[in-house]
Amino acid sequence: MRKISSKIKRKIRNRKKMKNVNNNKFRVTVFKSSKNISAQIIDDKIRKTLVSASSTEKNFKKNKIKKIELSNVLGELLAKRAKEKKIENVYFDRGGYKYHGRVKAFADSLRKNGMKF
Repeated sequence: MRKISSKIKRKIRNRKKMKNVNNNKFRVTVFKSSKNISAQIIDDKIRKTLVSASSTEKNFKKNKIKKIELSNVLGELLAKRAKEKKIENVYFDRGGYKYHGRVKAFADSLRKNGMKF
């Protein structure tokens, strides 16, 4: 029997709690690697991605930006795209990542730009 890593356990535990509480909201999920960060707004009922933003897009590749500043800019971009689709109420799925550093900066940036969670 294989051991499950603490990151995967944390992801499963958080996602289960959040899905039980937030039935009628869209999910904002975040993924980060050592260099990049990406986020999506997902409708769990129809299992479709409604809006997405990533630091691997062309306009981010040109500029040299620090990672936390990149998270802030990405949060602004995702909130802007979500407002165009008239999405305001969401819940934040941080996955297996701790709410710290780039993930926290991203979430704060979403809140500043009008997303409610």
